[in-house]
Amino acid sequence: MAARLRPQVVGRMISSGELRSGSAAGTSLAGWRIAGLETRGKHLITWLDPGFALHTHLLMQGSWTVTRSGRTVPVRVQSAVRVRAEFEGGVTLWGIDMPVVELLRANSVATALGHLGPDPLRDDWDAVEAVRRLGARPDRAFVGALLDQRNIAGLGNLWANELAFLSGVHPFDPVATADLDSLVARAARALRLSATVPGMYQVTTGSTRRGSAHWVAGRAGRPCLRCGTRILVRAEVSGDPERRRTWWCPACQPRRS
Repeated sequence: MAARLRPQVVGRMISSGELRSGSAAGTSLAGWRIAGLETRGKHLITWLDPGFALHTHLLMQGSWTVTRSGRTVPVRVQSAVRVRAEFEGGVTLWGIDMPVVELLRANSVATALGHLGPDPLRDDWDAVEAVRRLGARPDRAFVGALLDQRNIAGLGNLWANELAFLSGVHPFDPVATADLDSLVARAARALRLSATVPGMYQVTTGSTRRGSAHWVAGRAGRPCLRCGTRILVRAEVSGDPERRRTWWCPACQPRRS
């Protein structure tokens, strides 16, 4: 996301725009310059000169888009715009349907996001620390441990399910059932591949053919790509962030606890 937006917006002065959500809703962005974009896990920091930063999180539904001069976002999504920043020349950055929109002083960003664990896509990635955090609660369910951004920042539900399969671990068995060093290394490789190789975004099998990009995620009732066993699914539990929709192969990932 940040890599896609950087060439279009970084270094540009905002001529008009505003925040339409969060505690700073109504704040004008006119006169500020976008100094940089930085990701921390699933969070995006938009550095604003002078001295501010915009913290946003897309969760499952949000998005960023850029329109060229004379264009705007479709009428059907205009009510969902949360951030608008128009630049000289008419190019406009739109933040759509994002649940988190927070304007921060630049020097408070580190504190606001200090709870996040190591991020494999950052230069300060610390695999040893990620292993330590996962091992601090060894009995925690595999998918719950990986969804907790305090352990590793950036892993979503798809990755938690796919990594459980690749580790041969039932998604609700303890995370320590897996070799944590291997798990962390595998997770880091997967995220980097997804983020840096064209056409490989969230591809976990190595195949980009329709219906073959994932081992288990989204494949309920279909045959396992490895053994042919029918993939099972368990529905998410409302209000429980550790019980999102979960897929697994009962043959490749037998229950051990």
